[in-house]
Amino acid sequence: MARRYDCNDATDRATGLREAASAVRRGELVVLPTDTVYGIGADAFSSEGVADLLDAKGRGRNMPTPVLIGSPNTLHGLVTDFSEKAWELVDAFWPGALTLVARHQPSLQWDLGDTRGTVAIRMPLHPVAIELLTEVGPMAVSSANLTGHPAPEDCDSAQEMLGDSVSVYLDGGPTPGIVPSSIVDVTGDVPVLLREGALTPEELRKVVPDLEVAN
Repeated sequence: MARRYDCNDATDRATGLREAASAVRRGELVVLPTDTVYGIGADAFSSEGVADLLDAKGRGRNMPTPVLIGSPNTLHGLVTDFSEKAWELVDAFWPGALTLVARHQPSLQWDLGDTRGTVAIRMPLHPVAIELLTEVGPMAVSSANLTGHPAPEDCDSAQEMLGDSVSVYLDGGPTPGIVPSSIVDVTGDVPVLLREGALTPEELRKVVPDLEVAN
């Protein structure tokens, strides 16, 4: 049966983070607040956990799961051919609502879906999320909703949809908003905005003037 913890209570938050970390290490699923919406997450290196995550959402392997990390330093072990422009975007907008699509290290033993050698990666601006990610390492995290349903802005909505498929719910109260992260592809010489979200092309071009916008 799923357990839920109120992260606005210091004692409950400490217990919840400890239980969530243990669940992630066992390959189980947790729900956590982020700076956009609530996410459902698993250990990024647990193939079974990621498969369970996709099953819980009713999502296919053709929509690979993004990865959240707790520090920009974690990138060094996860990505390759990461350009100077990509690092400038990290420096300017992380932690925050910017997802970068980069080439992942070919040696990594993970299965996030049909990624074609890339990974969508982000550092969220939320203390509960960062604390959990710092404790357990990279997590595969997707919005905590059933595919085709609205992404949840509160823990109640996530739990109504996902129920006991999740081991631990971390309730951080309502999230700041439902505007998703902006997604920029940094696999080539020129950064390409794949999805405009919280960050506009104009804001991004202040850092990388040659940014292109995908059609």
